[in-house]
Order: sequence, then structure tokens, then C-alpha cells
Amino acid sequence: MTPSDPTRPPVLVAQGLFRSVPGGRQLFAGLDLAVAPGEVLAITGESGVGKSTLLNLVAGLDQPDAGSVRVAGQDLAQFGDDARTAFRRDNIGFVFQAFHVLPHLDLGHNVALPLVLAGVGGAAALAAAEAMMAAVGLPGRSTDFPAQLSGGELQRIAIARALIHRPALILADEPTGNLDPDTAARILALLIDQARQSGAAAVIVTHSQAVAAACDRTLVLTGTGLQ
Repeated sequence: MTPSDPTRPPVLVAQGLFRSVPGGRQLFAGLDLAVAPGEVLAITGESGVGKSTLLNLVAGLDQPDAGSVRVAGQDLAQFGDDARTAFRRDNIGFVFQAFHVLPHLDLGHNVALPLVLAGVGGAAALAAAEAMMAAVGLPGRSTDFPAQLSGGELQRIAIARALIHRPALILADEPTGNLDPDTAARILALLIDQARQSGAAAVIVTHSQAVAAACDRTLVLTGTGLQ
């Protein structure tokens, strides 16, 4: 698959986003953003400029002061809280620096969780989880527990869980920040490859120039918007 498909509508479209923080400091003033299917976008910038806030806005976890966010053609503002949660569960995958793998569940159930929450039966969800774990290089590990894994392996599980329900949009917040450089490079390549194979749009927030260089496009978030 090519890095992006310009013949298809963007998966993510943010238009005219305004967002301020307590105290009145403005993070965004009319920010626009679009990400195509199969495109992997890096967002960089100094600490405190609102990179994680921007991810929260495009995920529908936070609301802009003004402007709109559309994911897979749907305006997130049209949903109530429950409907927005359901839409996010079905259409967005998250990969975080801290992994957020549940320690009391084995790896198969960790990866299968998005499918189970979407109503997929246990056996089918676990079978899909085993296939997804094989795709990220961890075959036959579904009955292991998170405490048995290295940091790089845990991030592979986090990627598998983020992708198992074939989301339209993948959001990653410093996904390699806790990893050594060699492991980080392998994990990033895996995330990008899996996103492109599935045709998802991906947005990766990072401080790492190496991570940004591996993506299709890089935007720098400043106090005045994206550059």
C-alpha cells in the first residue's frame, strides 16, 4: 500500500480549532488539520504547546472552544457522551507511551478487549487477538501475562490492541518514549507498517526527530498553530 491514498476523503479533518487553557492562555487559534487514509503524520513541538491536548480534541476526549472535528466523515460534536464513546471505541485506536496494558489480564484478553467491548464473542475475539499478536511478532504468547514481557514487547501488545478492531484513525502519544533507540526504531516501523496495511490514518505526537523523520509528513505545533 502506498503511504496515503489521495483519491479517498481524509479520515481526520479538524477545522478552525480554538482551545485555551485555564488562565486564558490560548493553545490553538483557528487550527486546521487533515490526514488521509494510510498517511502517518508526526506532530512535534515544545512542551506545553498542546500536542496531547490536540490528540484529545481529535479523539473526542475533550471539546474545542470553537471549530469542528470530523473522523471517518462524522462530526464528533453531533454525538452525546455515550454515542461519542461508542464511536471512539469502534473507530479510533490509541497507543500511549505508558502502554496501559492491564496487568491482571493475560495478553490475549488484553489485545481482544476492544472487540469484546464491541460485542464480539469471547472465542472469536481471542482468535482475532492471537492472529493480531502474530502479526506484531508475538505468536503463541496469548496466555502470558504483562509482567513476563519487556518494554518493547508490551508496546507491541499495545499496538496489537489499538489495531485489532481495524480503526479508521490511530492516535499515538510518545509511543516510543520509554524504549531504547533500537527497540524504539523497531516498534515505530511496526506501527507504521501496520497502519499502512490497514489503510488507517495515523497521528503520532513525538519529541523525537528520528520518529518524525520516519513518518510521511511532520507538522510543528507552536503557539500560533501548525507549521
